[in-house]
Amino acid sequence: MKKYHKINGLYKRHREGDKRGQFIIGDFSTPEFEYLFHNQWVGTEKIDGTNIRIHWNGNEVKIGGRTDNSQIPVFLYDKLQKMISIFNWNEVFPDAVDVTLYGEGYGAKIQKGGLYISDGVDFILFDVKIDKWWMKREVVNDIASKLNIDSVPVIFNGTLEEGIEFVKDEFKSTIGTAKAEGLVLVPEIDLLDRNGERIITKLKTIDFK
Repeated sequence: MKKYHKINGLYKRHREGDKRGQFIIGDFSTPEFEYLFHNQWVGTEKIDGTNIRIHWNGNEVKIGGRTDNSQIPVFLYDKLQKMISIFNWNEVFPDAVDVTLYGEGYGAKIQKGGLYISDGVDFILFDVKIDKWWMKREVVNDIASKLNIDSVPVIFNGTLEEGIEFVKDEFKSTIGTAKAEGLVLVPEIDLLDRNGERIITKLKTIDFK
């Protein structure tokens, strides 16, 4: 089962001293971010939870955490098992034999998830990879609808500069009463870097306070 790729922060971070861990504003972590800084990006809400992978190989389903060694809380695993038991994989993915759903498990006892759900847990989809292809946002949403699960909403369209201003002030999550953690952004036109990796970044409110 393929591990979800790393999402780089927009800027490099201080490695030592009083500012260790903080952004070095203006010192971009990749040249692509600097080049595309004033281009249009699409941002979905970044949910604060635990990374979950669900893989379908045409015959069986496997559930995993962020890595193969990650431990999924029993109460969340039970929820996921019940959820996938009613998925009609063959109908939604009739010709696919390598499907991975990437999402976030969230809710009570999962980080600050009690603000999302005070008395339970749930799963929200944020990406889908079929064979070697990452699905476009509208396809991800369509798959979520067919599987009767939630998908992260698009809540921002604009430049990275505008995205920074968007997250600077805390804004309400689309789930429950929680404050949103931030944004996950991709260029309006999907792009890869010279290594063939997706160009994708995240902006967290806490990094710009």
